[in-house]
Amino acid sequence: MQYRSMLTLLLITITYSFMNAQQPGHYAAVNDLNLYYEIHGSGSPLVLLHGGGSTIESNFGRILPSLAKTHKVIAIESQSHGHTADIDRPTSFEQDADDVAALLAQLHIEKADFMGFSNGSTTALQIAIRYPKLVNKLVLTSTLYKRSGMPPGFFEGMKKATLNDMPQPLQDAYRKINPDPKGLQAMFRRDADRMINFKDIPDSLIHAIQSPAFVINGDAEVIQAEHALELFRTLPHAQLAIMPSAHGDYIGEICAPDKTSKMPDMVVEMIEDFLKK
Repeated sequence: MQYRSMLTLLLITITYSFMNAQQPGHYAAVNDLNLYYEIHGSGSPLVLLHGGGSTIESNFGRILPSLAKTHKVIAIESQSHGHTADIDRPTSFEQDADDVAALLAQLHIEKADFMGFSNGSTTALQIAIRYPKLVNKLVLTSTLYKRSGMPPGFFEGMKKATLNDMPQPLQDAYRKINPDPKGLQAMFRRDADRMINFKDIPDSLIHAIQSPAFVINGDAEVIQAEHALELFRTLPHAQLAIMPSAHGDYIGEICAPDKTSKMPDMVVEMIEDFLKK
């Protein structure tokens, strides 16, 4: 009986350890927020920051497995997005940057590469501005840092936007994680208010960023290609790629119409080449 009890306990321990190893998702208490993050792969740390209305999977599901082959990927879902519930606290790119920095401190990561998409890239800029010692390299995809980077009328239209204007694939990706309609509405409202109240990041702060940066943009997307060129020229150590692509298509974002495109694979190769230099 004692042998059987020990064997049962051993099997339970092994099963629990195996199940736990298969779960990449974790939560961390940072700045009054129960912040969700995932860790994939091993190697040098690479932090992934999603865009507005998005989740880890909806933005990076296509390319994350490839990045995790050579990096310890730390993918984060910001306040009100995906697994991270909303709290009674205004959102801003500066606040998101503070949350990310607090998480990395808990994980004892003193320096990392950062890849952001859309709003996540603006957060990455704020991390580089507020926590320069934390940043090794930046991969900035579809990045907004001035209101002039958006098409005419964008911000006026945002004031009238409703949840019905949110792309259905993004809504479905959120509901896959959280079926509560109040959560989806909260995420939409947080993102809309943040864009409506967005203020330009001064050129002086961008020019002060010393980390090497790789600016990537589509030529037919909401972030104007001319804006990406301006960001590239303002950053002191940057390179630029303009892809034949709409918003996020070049990384295989969930709204990309061509699910078989080879472009995301090519972009990953470009990113890897930049990060390993």
